[in-house]
Amino acid sequence: MEVREFNKSDVKIFAGSSAKKLAKKIADYVRLPLSENQFQKFADGEIFTKSLESVRGSKVFVVQSTARKVNENLMELLIFIDALKRASAKEIIAIIPYFGYARQDRTINPHDPITAKLIANLLCAAGATRIVTMEFHTRQAQGFFDIPVDHMEPLPILAKYFEKRGFSRNEDIVVVAPDIGSLKRARGFAKWLEVPLAIVEKRKTENGEFEVKNLIGDVRGKKVILVDDMINTGKTICNAANALVKNGATEVYCCATHAVFSDNAVERLKNSIIKEVVVTDTIELKEDECFEKLIVLSTDKIFGEAIKRIVVCKEMSNLFVK
Repeated sequence: MEVREFNKSDVKIFAGSSAKKLAKKIADYVRLPLSENQFQKFADGEIFTKSLESVRGSKVFVVQSTARKVNENLMELLIFIDALKRASAKEIIAIIPYFGYARQDRTINPHDPITAKLIANLLCAAGATRIVTMEFHTRQAQGFFDIPVDHMEPLPILAKYFEKRGFSRNEDIVVVAPDIGSLKRARGFAKWLEVPLAIVEKRKTENGEFEVKNLIGDVRGKKVILVDDMINTGKTICNAANALVKNGATEVYCCATHAVFSDNAVERLKNSIIKEVVVTDTIELKEDECFEKLIVLSTDKIFGEAIKRIVVCKEMSNLFVK
């Protein structure tokens, strides 16, 4: 169900410097112009940013991904939220398509920080009244915030793409989780497409790398779809793809929400046996990061609907059901 109309008075949408294209798509979807803001970086690295419009009494949405230049983009977001608060914005909703530091959500070894909690504290202290994000590394991270958090699910975007390709209710298709941590995500994907599920078991080696140890499920003679929350270096996905082919898979596709693409990931994916790499636009890609078998799906509709529902106080949950 879509919320088609809402009162646009005193609602403003701003684009941070890391999400200009997506912010424009979202604004177009909700039929609002992007509001104007100023961004400046000084010679010593300090950042200055502010609204160039009055936001007094307004419900303000700020779209900013904390990817790539993670710390710089995060500081820009915090400074801009503070500026909006001081300019008397009524509500400040940070739309963070990719939430940096989300993987640092627990201690693994003694004395480890829980940086995801620190970032949550900083956003609240800056003046954010609500957070909207896409695919936290773990949903439990919502509990770090003392303000409402809307967790957008990428499942409808990614699954519908494969559904249109004829991968639904197809006995020749298997959805695969590349590790145990991705099992719940992959299970939801398999349920949407109504196809079987398999799991790749990986173990960390002595040099810190991960290697495939076992495959739970049957992929022989099947086309498989690897499902994960992000592609960082691409090693996990590529290693899993190789293991699946060795176990009889005929074709390997992969899809992930966040295209982080660090440490030669693009070259790794280009040269891999993966037939198609499907991601969303939560992270703005450079031209040299796009390649022939990469498909980028937009999240503008889901974030646009989220804005509408926040403005008119409607529930979000039915955005993510079939």
